[in-house]
Amino acid sequence: MSDIGLILSIGVIVVGLLWLTIRSLTGREVERRIIFLFIGISVAIPLLFNITVSEKATPIVKGIYDKVENLPSGSKILISFDYGPSMAPEVEPMSDAFLRHALAKGHKVFIMGLWATGQSLGAAAVDKIVKPEFPDKVDGVDYINIGYKAGNQGVLNVIITDFRKMYATDVNGVDLDSVEIFENIRSLKDMDLILCVGGGFPGIKEWVLFAADPGNIPLAGGSAAVATPLLYPYYPKQLIGLLGGIKGAAEYESEMKKNYPRFADMPTPGLNMMGPQTLAHMVVMAFIVIGNLSFFFAKRRKK
Repeated sequence: MSDIGLILSIGVIVVGLLWLTIRSLTGREVERRIIFLFIGISVAIPLLFNITVSEKATPIVKGIYDKVENLPSGSKILISFDYGPSMAPEVEPMSDAFLRHALAKGHKVFIMGLWATGQSLGAAAVDKIVKPEFPDKVDGVDYINIGYKAGNQGVLNVIITDFRKMYATDVNGVDLDSVEIFENIRSLKDMDLILCVGGGFPGIKEWVLFAADPGNIPLAGGSAAVATPLLYPYYPKQLIGLLGGIKGAAEYESEMKKNYPRFADMPTPGLNMMGPQTLAHMVVMAFIVIGNLSFFFAKRRKK
């Protein structure tokens, strides 16, 4: 669609908000469905016109990026897929970014999940990212998916001392003792960094309490926006960084695109979702202002 269409669409929103303001200030009620209509339009416009918003990594996001970036090539990074399909649209951009960044730096990547759905989501990430974008990377040498084991934080209590007491093989049934990537790997304490992506139970909090703190292992991750405020107290002592919601994912993607020419054309679902979110938030704020003005004018009229 043309730039003229974009200007006209945004113009419709602005004129509509002005009309609602006048209507509200004159004491006439604004129906709820009108508000829903404007929210729908504000989300649809950025999607139709591919409006994106540039992001700059905040310190809590930059901390993770710098850690992955500054680790020596060949360092061991574990990525835990602790979420399900319903949460994937918000947090999957985080796990995708972590996986791309770690492989681009030449790190060894260990994939697992404390959620049953994490095993298949980790396997899907390998098919979607590793095989097409990093064809030189070899399963069992540069990366491995050891899958899911039931037990929640109980799994962490075991693998913090010995992986093989819980995991005998990878998801393909290959003995861990026969794969190169697991040479000299005994427990979680042999990992240079743990990245947990999720937003529920078990998740980042359990990784802090049962792995990172007891094992003195660097930990970071990404969480659904609704769960992120509960995790901020762990930063910066127990967490070196945290991606909060889709904005955190967008900031990480922005940092990757800025520093890696190879990622200039990579999919950026986080950045793509910031356009609708930003415009919708602006419309919501406008309605808050209109509502408050309406309240004070109504109060004044009564006097």
